[in-house]
Amino acid sequence: MILSQPSSDQWWSSAVIYQIYPRSFKSTTDGVGDLPGITSKLPYLAGLGVDAVWISPFYTSPQKDHGYDVSDYRDVDPLFGTLEDATTLLARAKELGIKVIVDLVPNHTSDQHPWFQKALKAGPGSPERNLYWFRDGRGENGELPPTNWRSVFGGPAWTQVEDGQWYLHLFDSSQPDLNWENPLVREEFESILRFWLERGVAGFRVDVAHGLMKDPALPDWDHDWEMVSGLDDDSVPAPPMWDRDEVHDIYRDWRKIVDSYGGMMCAEAWVHDDERRSLYVRPDEFQQCFNFSFLASPWDRASLQEVIAQSYEVNNRVGAPTTWVFNNHDVVRLPSRMGLPVTGKGPNGIFPTDPQPDLELGSRRARAAQLLMLALPGSAYLYNGEELGLPEHTSLADEYRQDPNFRRTEGTEAGRDGCRIPLPWDSTLPGAGFSPTGETWLPQPDGWEEYAPDRQIVNPDSVHTMITTALKLRKEHGLGTAQIKDHTTEDALEYQVGDIRVITAFDRELPVPDGWQVLLSSQPVTDTIGPNTTCWLQKTES
Repeated sequence: MILSQPSSDQWWSSAVIYQIYPRSFKSTTDGVGDLPGITSKLPYLAGLGVDAVWISPFYTSPQKDHGYDVSDYRDVDPLFGTLEDATTLLARAKELGIKVIVDLVPNHTSDQHPWFQKALKAGPGSPERNLYWFRDGRGENGELPPTNWRSVFGGPAWTQVEDGQWYLHLFDSSQPDLNWENPLVREEFESILRFWLERGVAGFRVDVAHGLMKDPALPDWDHDWEMVSGLDDDSVPAPPMWDRDEVHDIYRDWRKIVDSYGGMMCAEAWVHDDERRSLYVRPDEFQQCFNFSFLASPWDRASLQEVIAQSYEVNNRVGAPTTWVFNNHDVVRLPSRMGLPVTGKGPNGIFPTDPQPDLELGSRRARAAQLLMLALPGSAYLYNGEELGLPEHTSLADEYRQDPNFRRTEGTEAGRDGCRIPLPWDSTLPGAGFSPTGETWLPQPDGWEEYAPDRQIVNPDSVHTMITTALKLRKEHGLGTAQIKDHTTEDALEYQVGDIRVITAFDRELPVPDGWQVLLSSQPVTDTIGPNTTCWLQKTES
């Protein structure tokens, strides 16, 4: 069966893009990553072979949600550097042929944003409050929230202010939701787009792209919405605050602006239904949308085959490439997720007291999954440290946790700190070389230095070597834009991608097909492909 994707000569349609979580990537000062640290490591990323980087928020922020609570969208938080540092970073990336995508957070601002501070002072019924979702409460004296909506981070989605009104925050109480019905909000963000495009960014990853529009009637909704996977139950009625059809008008306007600068946009849309997700990549909206169905798929042949086929099918209908991803800053790292008894999206963090992953098994599966993903036509994202095979920090003590999800659930969910541990760079230095002083804003687990690039680059069997080789071969064989045919059997996933045969074995070992030789594999292969292994093969010369 031919799956394929629409042909395109646009760079983003087949790019491999590396997500940088700034505070955890590289520090040049005090143990918190910064923009100069990113700039210093751009040659490393060029050597890895990525086409672009996506940098998570570095704007001015109180850092209640590590930068996803923005108080000034046109400046750099002093924690990370200056606007001049951003200019230097963009210039160095251009020299190295790396495009830079920045994060945009349009669903909410920080409660320290000037707009919100003015709204608090202006009072009920004011134009300033109409920039957000301020409402009177229910109950005899307005003592109850306007709706029963729940925050994604746990707890109610409404907070009461001194004059008695309530404001909506679908995330932390420090992140009030903007009212996108207000034309001033739309004008402001169109201006922000131009601000960064004029400085040379290649595009935007748009945070919570499915969340901007709300049902103005604010009806109650008796359900929960999961980060990354959205709804887990198709029978649940459509939510009044997520994935509303009206949101697409915003992105059609944005697309005209971005196109005028030759830029691109990638949607973070937690939409469980693949059909709904594909609407975000219609020809006049986003160029990319993360495939969270792929990220959340269990590690088994049938599930992955179905997700891959369905993803191509729905995206082909709208003429869009598929954007593959297994890791990001919101989910347990892949080697640890793959080592759990139940694979897939995984829990929201892992406590030291939780059942611990089988890291040997998980790492083997993760390598196989990475090699499968990088063979698939379309674009792909790697999360910082994924090329090192980093696992989740599952022994982090509660006293160090900073994720608001941990706080708002009163410690019932570990949260996302475990996937955000500062990267190791040099096994011979304190803090594995993350900062000049050895300080790290979150403590690294024991043995973290073993994953450092200085050890992996010289090891032909390391994850780093595998990823670097895969990206080189991906370009040489044009896998990102190749035709793909599904030849899967009951025993293995098997695809023909251009001139490369891709086989992923799961529970049993398989023979290397006659007439084919191993080009690259996630585990050593002789005459057989072992369980939890992906192989790229090419025909032997006759």
